[in-house]
Amino acid sequence: MSAHARSHATAPFGRRLLTVSANEQLGAYRVLHAVEADEGGEWAPDPGQFAMLATAERWGAGEDERPYLPRAFSYARWLDGEAQFLLEDVGPGTHRLCELRAGDGLWLLGPLGHGFSALLRGRRALLVGGGVGIAPLAIWQDRLVEDGARMTVLLGFRDGAHAEGAGLLTGAQLASDDGSIGHHGLVTDLLITELDRDPHAVVYACGPPPMLEAVRALCAAREIPAQLALEAGMACGFGACFGCVVPTRAGAYARVCVDGPVLDADLLERVEAHAGVDA
Repeated sequence: MSAHARSHATAPFGRRLLTVSANEQLGAYRVLHAVEADEGGEWAPDPGQFAMLATAERWGAGEDERPYLPRAFSYARWLDGEAQFLLEDVGPGTHRLCELRAGDGLWLLGPLGHGFSALLRGRRALLVGGGVGIAPLAIWQDRLVEDGARMTVLLGFRDGAHAEGAGLLTGAQLASDDGSIGHHGLVTDLLITELDRDPHAVVYACGPPPMLEAVRALCAAREIPAQLALEAGMACGFGACFGCVVPTRAGAYARVCVDGPVLDADLLERVEAHAGVDA
């Protein structure tokens, strides 16, 4: 199914002010919880969709400097009107978001984009994630569990501290770059083993660009359907700025924010260096 044909949840064309309800440590990451006062239940995201986030206060480098652009984050979970996002402190914008505490305000624009599409009938789902890119796989696992789907979860991290992020999902097989936990090596090593064992599967992946490109190439060689959740630099989140385009096999360009962020792997000639979630 083309990403352009997927239905998706849509929200008002404007940001909304949410209240942070919790900010929990999860190894090297933070899990930010935020709720809407009135209409939160109306804007439930589809798994794989994202939101543009900005703090209500101190969102910028200083009083005399321009504010930061909002940051794009995949929904990691949605429970009774409460949105959850997985954060890693890697720069000034994410640092400010990681500072938020219960009661603080959070501007949100979303849900945006197209998420994962329905599992192909009779196939086992292989969820493959790397680093902070595991976030959309958590909400997708929740949906697949509700649907009674068969699945296997494969997650890769750089070290043990980051691997604690696997607690966002259940029953995952782990790989780590330094060998401190699980398989010593790449998560794609685990994927190869699973595809050798059961080639009748469908792959859902999100993570850093090299991981996504390896997943794409593996699935293309084996003719296995795969959906990749991409990320690229976004200034707006709704297709106006064309700052997040990726080339397609057809010689055109797809905007990650509106044609994705989830795209069928066979639409892409390759996953470029800017089109993933850095671990």
